[in-house]
Amino acid sequence: MTPTTSQSSDKNKTKVSKVPQRYILFLLLSLFVVSSLTIVNHYDILSISKTVLMVFRWITIAVIVGYAILKRSLTTWILISMVLGAEFGHDLPQIAVKMQVVSMIFLRLIKTIIAPLIFATLVVGIAGHSNLKQVGRMGWKSLVYFEIVSTIALFIGLLAINISKAGVGVKVPEVVNQANVTSVPATTGSDMILHIFPENIAKSIYEGQVLQIVVFSIIFGIAVAMINEKYRVPMLRFTESLAETMFKFTQLIMYFAPFAVFAAIAYSIGHMGLDILFNLFKLLATLYVSLTVFLLAVLLPVALLFKIPLRRFIKAVSEPVVIAFATTSSESALPIAMERMEEFGVPRKIVAFVMPTGYSFNLDGTTLYLSLATIFVAQISGIHLPFEKQLLIVFTLMLTSKGVAGVPRASLVILLGTAASFGLPAWPIYIILGIDELMDMARTSVNVLGNCLATAVIARWEGEFNPAPDPVPGV
Repeated sequence: MTPTTSQSSDKNKTKVSKVPQRYILFLLLSLFVVSSLTIVNHYDILSISKTVLMVFRWITIAVIVGYAILKRSLTTWILISMVLGAEFGHDLPQIAVKMQVVSMIFLRLIKTIIAPLIFATLVVGIAGHSNLKQVGRMGWKSLVYFEIVSTIALFIGLLAINISKAGVGVKVPEVVNQANVTSVPATTGSDMILHIFPENIAKSIYEGQVLQIVVFSIIFGIAVAMINEKYRVPMLRFTESLAETMFKFTQLIMYFAPFAVFAAIAYSIGHMGLDILFNLFKLLATLYVSLTVFLLAVLLPVALLFKIPLRRFIKAVSEPVVIAFATTSSESALPIAMERMEEFGVPRKIVAFVMPTGYSFNLDGTTLYLSLATIFVAQISGIHLPFEKQLLIVFTLMLTSKGVAGVPRASLVILLGTAASFGLPAWPIYIILGIDELMDMARTSVNVLGNCLATAVIARWEGEFNPAPDPVPGV
């Protein structure tokens, strides 16, 4: 990242203010009071009317909003929007279920950024440095890293579902509505290979095929690097200007993020209700626990091994991860994740290459979920899968989970295809749909976190990771 870019990004950051300690204590006291009242009422220790509880909850939320106003941080506003949306969806579900349009506007605006941003940053990264050997080197390093990490994720999912046996003993309704479950044919090897290459770049952009856009941009960048300087310089100036414009475009769209997150969470709670957390809780808990194990047992040691500054990394990824969690779309967080990782100290050429590629080859949360969900389908159907067949499913998912666009619930297509390939019934997948949005929140967040870490790892591996030093307390 050039000094000019760094300076401009610093200027564009929201100024963070310090919140008075008294206000923080008042906020904690409010949270304690409302939590205590809720617990006392829930266990019938003291009968409190729903109206009184709701008033206390909204007073606490008003205090939390005040904290955000004092903090003046976009990330804080996004986090608080989640709390506000959950309460709104719980108290006013009739209105909340009509608010999905707000989050859909945000998703549509974000998707307009992805193709030009990937194209511009990749072309500048490849042609601007004319080091085609490094492009090849980054390619094989990225693929090796992606394959190792995603394979570990698959095995963690397999181990978790075999330990919890979440599908065993679940009571299935006599008549399961299968209207919303579309049968998907088994995917062949040739289909997966052909899916990587674009036949029409406009079609790839329209369909949001990130991997195809990456392949086109890499070949285009190599072509620009090989042409005469007379023609190369104008193209580089254009793509540099386009990249800077798209980053600025991202910053403008991000001001709308708190409203989108509020609407997305309100809609989810409004149309599902909080009771959905108790239905199929064992499956939901299995996924969340296994993803936590993956974060602590795989990603954390990787970060420590490559000497990634954890506190600064967590701060850098918090915003894109929260957006991914609320919108259940990896793509919605891609532009802001690229910008934050560049600010974190990863060169733009590496961010531009590794992160979009990771969106097809390194969806850690999704791959873990797929192995877990496939065995769950067998368990709930009463089908015993020997360990050898489970291993075969894992090795199949190592291939079929690649090249999946990071769009909401795209993993269901892969799950249906895998079920078809191994002769498993499709009807249990309809049951999973009931809590799929809650599961998608977790796996999508891990997808984004894993790809952010991958960019830092490859940058460190290339010897080009230059994080700014941690601020010294009191200075």
